[in-house]
Amino acid sequence: MKERLSQAEARRIALSAQGFRQQPRDKSAGWARLASTIDEMHLLQIDSVNVLTRSHYLPLFSRLGAYDRATLDKRTLAKTGRTVFECWAHEASLVPLPLHPLMRWRHARARKGDGKYGGFDRFAREEKAFLAKTLAFIEKNGPVRAAEIPGAGQSAGGWWGWSKGKIAIECLFDHGHVTTAQRDNFERLYDVPERVIPQSILALPTPDEAEAFQQLMLMAAGALGIATGIDLRDYFRLPVAEARAALLALVASGKLVEVGVDGWAKPAYLLPEAKLPRKAGGQALLSPFDPLVWNRERAERLFNFHYRIEIYTPEAKRKFGYYVLPFLMGEEIVGRVCLKADREAGVLRANAIHAEEMADHATVAPALAEELARMAGWLGLEGVEAGKKGNLARALARQL
Repeated sequence: MKERLSQAEARRIALSAQGFRQQPRDKSAGWARLASTIDEMHLLQIDSVNVLTRSHYLPLFSRLGAYDRATLDKRTLAKTGRTVFECWAHEASLVPLPLHPLMRWRHARARKGDGKYGGFDRFAREEKAFLAKTLAFIEKNGPVRAAEIPGAGQSAGGWWGWSKGKIAIECLFDHGHVTTAQRDNFERLYDVPERVIPQSILALPTPDEAEAFQQLMLMAAGALGIATGIDLRDYFRLPVAEARAALLALVASGKLVEVGVDGWAKPAYLLPEAKLPRKAGGQALLSPFDPLVWNRERAERLFNFHYRIEIYTPEAKRKFGYYVLPFLMGEEIVGRVCLKADREAGVLRANAIHAEEMADHATVAPALAEELARMAGWLGLEGVEAGKKGNLARALARQL
């Protein structure tokens, strides 16, 4: 590997590492390819927004094309046969079972009152008796829904409108005392880990924090391909000082190599065995929570693409729309489209369609139309309808 890379070279390394290798996406992928892709990314981020489809389905579609979502559900959300567990990783995520020991540090810190959310720490201190009763109820009756917790109370204004029972069960989840046993219409059912996680996984030794952070930083480097220290830390949302110490140790031992990238203010890091591919990329619509773009500053460095999700922005102030997916074509992100699955009408609605300033509309529009048709078919919708908003709306409408 060269000591200094161009932005285009860094982009190819990142795209290839993230599974965008210009491979065909027309054939339906089975579980073996789904599992391999999840293992490369190390996680699928979960999000509750369902205006298009649940976010964890999208990264696999982006890389592999149409696949049976029921196949993924059987291995991720069902009672038996699952290969992942839920935990706080980047955010709430589905993570392959072998990574369980590496994620225990977060549970340990939460139990000590140094968790991800200070509100849970306060609740654990102030509601010890209720928390103990909740855990005892789950141990006896699990799997259970949050609403089934005795004394749960009604939803309130704070804590995202959560009831006392919901706060307690999520606090126990944060501590690692309960986990997601399954999901019913995406609602979590909770149980103790001993009835969910295979005993062979629970019996694996727990590494100390320093070792866990180094392993997670190496996994992030493999998944990202090339990354700054902040990028590596962000992948699993590791604590700042500890991630910095892990990075220094990995560079000193030769497990990570430092390189420069044109236009990047900070040094980048990659695995010693990393290769510079001659080509990479593909054609794909990307989830807002796809690892390729979830770090918005990194997406700007790699693709010159300024991206912010506007779900929580008042409608009148939105620039591109409510649920906007970037469009990757080749090695560039050339546009973005606000999508909604209108299930009642059987239509995939492209409510706002924008091309980037450098993009050739005549080239982007037919490629985007093809990708939208592929997505509509995958989602079981009959067709695609383009709205009138955006500088690419007319060109896309003509293609459709």
